[in-house]
Amino acid sequence: MSALKENLYLTSGYLSGACIIAIMVLVLAQIVGRFFGFIIPSAEDFAGYSLAASIFFGLAYTFRDGGHIRVTLAIQHLPRPLRRVQELAVLLIGLVLSGFMAWYSWFMVWESFVFEEMTHGYIALPLWMPQVPLGLGTTAFTLAVLDALIDALRGKMPAYIGAEDEINLEEV
Repeated sequence: MSALKENLYLTSGYLSGACIIAIMVLVLAQIVGRFFGFIIPSAEDFAGYSLAASIFFGLAYTFRDGGHIRVTLAIQHLPRPLRRVQELAVLLIGLVLSGFMAWYSWFMVWESFVFEEMTHGYIALPLWMPQVPLGLGTTAFTLAVLDALIDALRGKMPAYIGAEDEINLEEV
């Protein structure tokens, strides 16, 4: 099960990177197209969809690797038992918020599908298509937060704390 979870987080990170590459290719194609006198229809729209997808796909991977911004200045100085309680509380709140975000993202996808909403631009797509990465990314993020919460409840150190400690040691 651990390998499956790690592969999910890694795949999420790779998808985020692929979306960044897609943005680069779209912008480059637009520049070359202008140079040769043609346009890439809806390039801005697809770059925007790729940007949103890269952000949401990157959530789980970045969380797992300790890349999310946390205010550790106060947390570092707490006694171990109090820090554990604080971590559990923050992870529980994070799980509720990310779970709501994932549920609402999928609800938005479903609603767009049911009402047959279309994107605006030269190339019209069903709106649910560019929204699916939001649902996938928030779901992966929710699973990463749940995984960290379970680790914390079992008394193990969540992966993001280990990554943070490594970063802090490198800065000294």
